[in-house]
Amino acid sequence: MLKFVKMHGTGNDFIMVSCLKKIIQNHSQLAKRVCDRHYGIGADGLIMILPSAQADFRMRIFNSDGSEAEMCGNGIRCVGKFVYEKGLSNKTALSVETLAGIIPIWLTVKKGLVTQVKVNMGKPGRITNYPALAGSIINKKIRAIGVSMGNPHCVVFVENVAAYPVARSGPLIEKHRFFPRKTNVEFVQVINRGKIKQRTWERGAGETLACGTGASASVVAGVFTGRLGRKVKVILKGGTLEIEWAKDNCVYMTGPAVEVFSGAF
Repeated sequence: MLKFVKMHGTGNDFIMVSCLKKIIQNHSQLAKRVCDRHYGIGADGLIMILPSAQADFRMRIFNSDGSEAEMCGNGIRCVGKFVYEKGLSNKTALSVETLAGIIPIWLTVKKGLVTQVKVNMGKPGRITNYPALAGSIINKKIRAIGVSMGNPHCVVFVENVAAYPVARSGPLIEKHRFFPRKTNVEFVQVINRGKIKQRTWERGAGETLACGTGASASVVAGVFTGRLGRKVKVILKGGTLEIEWAKDNCVYMTGPAVEVFSGAF
Protein backbone atom coordinates (compact mmCIF):
# COMPACT_ATOMS: atom_id res chain seq x y z
CA MET A 1 0.00 0.00 0.00
CA LEU A 2 1.32 3.41 -1.01
CA LYS A 3 0.45 6.32 1.29
CA PHE A 4 0.48 9.62 -0.58
CA VAL A 5 -0.50 13.28 -0.49
CA LYS A 6 -1.84 14.99 -3.61
CA MET A 7 -0.53 18.57 -3.92
CA HIS A 8 -0.27 21.27 -6.54
CA GLY A 9 1.79 24.37 -7.18
CA THR A 10 -0.23 26.85 -9.29
CA GLY A 11 -2.13 23.94 -10.82
CA ASN A 12 0.92 21.79 -11.60
CA ASP A 13 -0.10 18.69 -9.59
CA PHE A 14 1.96 15.96 -7.96
CA ILE A 15 1.66 12.79 -5.95
CA MET A 16 3.94 13.23 -2.93
CA VAL A 17 5.41 10.15 -1.25
CA SER A 18 7.75 10.05 1.75
CA CYS A 19 10.55 7.55 1.21
CA LEU A 20 12.49 8.51 4.34
CA LYS A 21 11.86 5.13 5.99
CA LYS A 22 11.03 2.87 3.06
CA ILE A 23 12.42 1.95 -0.34
CA ILE A 24 10.27 2.11 -3.45
CA GLN A 25 11.40 0.43 -6.67
CA ASN A 26 10.28 0.52 -10.29
CA HIS A 27 9.89 4.30 -10.12
CA SER A 28 9.08 4.84 -13.78
CA GLN A 29 6.38 2.17 -13.88
CA LEU A 30 4.90 3.43 -10.63
CA ALA A 31 4.81 7.02 -11.92
CA LYS A 32 2.96 6.02 -15.09
CA ARG A 33 0.46 4.00 -13.08
CA VAL A 34 -0.36 6.47 -10.30
CA CYS A 35 -0.29 9.58 -12.52
CA ASP A 36 -2.86 8.15 -14.93
CA ARG A 37 -5.91 10.41 -14.65
CA HIS A 38 -8.35 7.65 -15.57
CA TYR A 39 -6.97 4.53 -13.88
CA GLY A 40 -4.72 6.02 -11.19
CA ILE A 41 -4.68 8.95 -8.78
CA GLY A 42 -3.95 11.44 -11.54
CA ALA A 43 -1.09 13.96 -11.62
CA ASP A 44 1.57 15.60 -13.75
CA GLY A 45 4.27 13.82 -11.79
CA LEU A 46 5.33 11.62 -8.88
CA ILE A 47 7.66 13.18 -6.28
CA MET A 48 9.57 11.04 -3.82
CA ILE A 49 11.14 12.63 -0.73
CA LEU A 50 14.27 10.82 0.40
CA PRO A 51 17.14 11.23 2.89
CA SER A 52 20.17 13.20 1.74
CA ALA A 53 23.78 13.19 2.90
CA GLN A 54 24.28 16.69 1.48
CA ALA A 55 21.03 18.56 2.18
CA ASP A 56 17.99 18.46 4.46
CA PHE A 57 16.11 16.27 1.99
CA ARG A 58 16.48 14.76 -1.48
CA MET A 59 13.79 15.01 -4.13
CA ARG A 60 13.22 12.80 -7.15
CA ILE A 61 10.52 13.63 -9.66
CA PHE A 62 9.13 11.36 -12.36
CA ASN A 63 6.87 12.71 -15.09
CA SER A 64 3.57 11.07 -15.97
CA ASP A 65 5.28 9.23 -18.86
CA GLY A 66 7.78 7.67 -16.45
CA SER A 67 10.77 9.82 -17.37
CA GLU A 68 12.80 11.41 -14.58
CA ALA A 69 13.24 15.19 -14.54
CA GLU A 70 16.26 17.02 -13.15
CA MET A 71 14.24 19.58 -11.22
CA CYS A 72 10.75 21.07 -10.88
CA GLY A 73 10.08 24.52 -9.48
CA ASN A 74 6.44 23.91 -8.61
CA GLY A 75 7.29 20.49 -7.24
CA ILE A 76 10.03 21.70 -4.91
CA ARG A 77 7.61 24.22 -3.37
CA CYS A 78 5.30 21.30 -2.63
CA VAL A 79 8.22 19.45 -1.04
CA GLY A 80 8.78 22.38 1.30
CA LYS A 81 5.13 22.46 2.37
CA PHE A 82 5.02 18.67 2.73
CA VAL A 83 8.06 18.27 5.00
CA TYR A 84 7.03 21.17 7.26
CA GLU A 85 3.34 20.40 7.65
CA LYS A 86 3.91 16.64 8.05
CA GLY A 87 6.36 17.28 10.88
CA LEU A 88 9.44 16.05 9.04
CA SER A 89 11.19 19.37 9.70
CA ASN A 90 10.54 22.48 11.76
CA LYS A 91 12.92 24.62 9.72
CA THR A 92 11.66 27.44 7.50
CA ALA A 93 14.94 27.59 5.56
CA LEU A 94 15.71 24.27 3.90
CA SER A 95 18.03 22.75 1.32
CA VAL A 96 16.80 20.12 -1.13
CA GLU A 97 19.07 17.88 -3.18
CA THR A 98 17.97 17.43 -6.82
CA LEU A 99 19.56 16.17 -10.01
CA ALA A 100 20.12 19.85 -10.85
CA GLY A 101 22.05 20.44 -7.61
CA ILE A 102 21.21 21.51 -4.07
CA ILE A 103 18.36 24.05 -4.04
CA PRO A 104 17.73 26.44 -1.10
CA ILE A 105 14.10 27.22 -0.26
CA TRP A 106 12.40 29.50 2.29
CA LEU A 107 8.94 28.91 3.75
CA THR A 108 6.38 31.53 4.74
CA VAL A 109 4.33 30.03 7.59
CA LYS A 110 1.06 31.38 8.98
CA LYS A 111 -0.80 29.58 11.78
CA GLY A 112 1.22 26.43 11.19
CA LEU A 113 0.55 26.28 7.45
CA VAL A 114 2.97 27.04 4.61
CA THR A 115 1.38 29.72 2.43
CA GLN A 116 4.29 30.67 0.15
CA VAL A 117 7.65 29.18 -0.77
CA LYS A 118 10.59 31.10 -2.19
CA VAL A 119 13.08 29.06 -4.20
CA ASN A 120 16.61 29.88 -5.33
CA MET A 121 16.41 28.44 -8.83
CA GLY A 122 20.13 29.02 -9.31
CA LYS A 123 22.05 30.79 -12.01
CA PRO A 124 20.84 30.29 -15.58
CA GLY A 125 23.04 27.99 -17.59
CA ARG A 126 23.64 28.26 -21.28
CA ILE A 127 21.46 30.77 -23.16
CA THR A 128 21.16 30.04 -26.88
CA ASN A 129 19.54 32.13 -29.58
CA TYR A 130 17.75 30.01 -32.19
CA PRO A 131 17.03 32.60 -34.93
CA ALA A 132 15.13 30.15 -37.12
CA LEU A 133 13.81 27.11 -35.32
CA ALA A 134 11.96 25.17 -37.98
CA GLY A 135 9.13 22.77 -37.29
CA SER A 136 6.07 24.82 -36.32
CA ILE A 137 2.72 23.34 -37.17
CA ILE A 138 1.81 26.70 -38.73
CA ASN A 139 4.63 26.26 -41.25
CA LYS A 140 6.66 29.24 -40.10
CA LYS A 141 10.17 29.48 -38.75
CA ILE A 142 10.05 30.14 -35.02
CA ARG A 143 12.43 32.48 -33.27
CA ALA A 144 13.28 30.96 -29.91
CA ILE A 145 15.65 31.26 -26.96
CA GLY A 146 17.11 28.19 -25.28
CA VAL A 147 17.73 28.50 -21.53
CA SER A 148 19.04 25.93 -19.06
CA MET A 149 17.60 26.14 -15.54
CA GLY A 150 19.08 22.81 -14.51
CA ASN A 151 16.73 21.33 -17.11
CA PRO A 152 16.30 22.40 -20.75
CA HIS A 153 13.83 25.06 -21.92
CA CYS A 154 12.97 26.63 -25.25
CA VAL A 155 11.18 29.97 -24.96
CA VAL A 156 9.02 31.19 -27.85
CA PHE A 157 7.58 34.72 -27.76
CA VAL A 158 4.12 35.02 -29.32
CA GLU A 159 1.54 37.79 -29.75
CA ASN A 160 -1.48 35.94 -28.34
CA VAL A 161 -0.62 33.02 -26.10
CA ALA A 162 -4.27 32.11 -25.41
CA ALA A 163 -4.89 31.45 -29.12
CA TYR A 164 -1.53 29.81 -29.86
CA PRO A 165 -1.64 26.11 -30.97
CA VAL A 166 0.42 24.85 -28.02
CA ALA A 167 -0.85 21.27 -28.23
CA ARG A 168 0.32 21.02 -31.85
CA SER A 169 3.51 23.09 -31.81
CA GLY A 170 4.69 21.97 -28.38
CA PRO A 171 5.54 18.34 -29.17
CA LEU A 172 7.19 19.28 -32.46
CA ILE A 173 9.58 21.67 -30.71
CA GLU A 174 10.03 19.31 -27.74
CA LYS A 175 11.39 16.63 -30.08
CA HIS A 176 13.21 18.92 -32.51
CA ARG A 177 16.65 17.76 -33.64
CA PHE A 178 18.21 20.74 -31.83
CA PHE A 179 17.24 19.06 -28.54
CA PRO A 180 18.60 15.49 -28.44
CA ARG A 181 17.29 14.99 -24.87
CA LYS A 182 14.02 16.78 -25.69
CA THR A 183 13.08 20.12 -24.14
CA ASN A 184 10.36 21.92 -22.22
CA VAL A 185 8.71 24.60 -24.35
CA GLU A 186 7.40 27.95 -23.09
CA PHE A 187 5.04 30.11 -25.15
CA VAL A 188 5.19 33.65 -23.78
CA GLN A 189 3.15 36.81 -24.37
CA VAL A 190 4.70 40.00 -22.99
CA ILE A 191 2.11 42.30 -21.35
CA ASN A 192 4.67 44.86 -20.16
CA ARG A 193 8.22 44.84 -18.79
CA GLY A 194 6.98 43.47 -15.48
CA LYS A 195 4.28 41.03 -16.53
CA ILE A 196 3.93 38.10 -18.94
CA LYS A 197 1.43 35.37 -19.74
CA GLN A 198 2.87 31.89 -20.25
CA ARG A 199 1.80 28.45 -21.37
CA THR A 200 4.12 25.47 -21.09
CA TRP A 201 4.47 22.22 -22.97
CA GLU A 202 6.44 20.09 -20.49
CA ARG A 203 8.81 17.41 -21.62
CA GLY A 204 7.26 14.08 -20.67
CA ALA A 205 3.95 15.51 -19.42
CA GLY A 206 2.34 17.64 -22.16
CA GLU A 207 0.74 21.01 -21.43
CA THR A 208 0.53 21.71 -17.71
CA LEU A 209 -1.17 24.51 -15.80
CA ALA A 210 2.18 25.88 -14.61
CA CYS A 211 5.93 25.33 -14.77
CA GLY A 212 8.28 26.96 -12.26
CA THR A 213 11.53 26.34 -14.09
CA GLY A 214 9.73 27.41 -17.26
CA ALA A 215 8.62 30.69 -15.67
CA SER A 216 12.21 31.28 -14.61
CA ALA A 217 13.53 30.50 -18.09
CA SER A 218 10.93 32.78 -19.67
CA VAL A 219 12.02 35.75 -17.56
CA VAL A 220 15.70 35.05 -18.30
CA ALA A 221 14.91 34.91 -22.03
CA GLY A 222 12.90 38.13 -21.75
CA VAL A 223 15.74 39.97 -20.03
CA PHE A 224 18.25 38.52 -22.49
CA THR A 225 16.26 39.86 -25.45
CA GLY A 226 15.49 43.24 -23.82
CA ARG A 227 11.76 42.58 -23.46
CA LEU A 228 11.56 42.42 -19.65
CA GLY A 229 12.87 43.91 -16.44
CA ARG A 230 14.36 41.70 -13.76
CA LYS A 231 11.25 41.43 -11.57
CA VAL A 232 8.30 39.89 -13.38
CA LYS A 233 4.86 38.51 -12.55
CA VAL A 234 4.28 35.37 -14.59
CA ILE A 235 0.59 34.61 -15.20
CA LEU A 236 0.00 30.91 -15.79
CA LYS A 237 -3.16 28.93 -16.34
CA GLY A 238 -3.00 27.73 -12.74
CA GLY A 239 -2.02 30.96 -11.00
CA THR A 240 0.73 33.55 -10.72
CA LEU A 241 4.42 33.26 -9.83
CA GLU A 242 6.84 36.04 -8.97
CA ILE A 243 10.25 35.73 -10.62
CA GLU A 244 13.31 37.84 -9.97
CA TRP A 245 16.66 37.53 -11.76
CA ALA A 246 18.67 39.15 -8.99
CA LYS A 247 22.01 40.96 -8.91
CA ASP A 248 23.75 37.81 -7.67
CA ASN A 249 22.78 36.25 -11.05
CA CYS A 250 20.46 33.77 -9.33
CA VAL A 251 16.79 33.47 -10.26
CA TYR A 252 14.34 33.53 -7.34
CA MET A 253 10.82 32.17 -7.65
CA THR A 254 8.02 32.78 -5.12
CA GLY A 255 4.65 31.07 -5.22
CA PRO A 256 2.10 28.93 -3.39
CA ALA A 257 1.83 25.23 -2.67
CA VAL A 258 -1.50 23.58 -1.86
CA GLU A 259 -2.49 20.23 -0.38
CA VAL A 260 -5.50 18.73 -2.19
CA PHE A 261 -6.06 15.41 -0.40
CA SER A 262 -4.27 12.39 1.04
CA GLY A 263 -4.90 8.68 0.75
CA ALA A 264 -3.55 5.21 0.09
CA PHE A 265 -3.11 3.52 -3.28
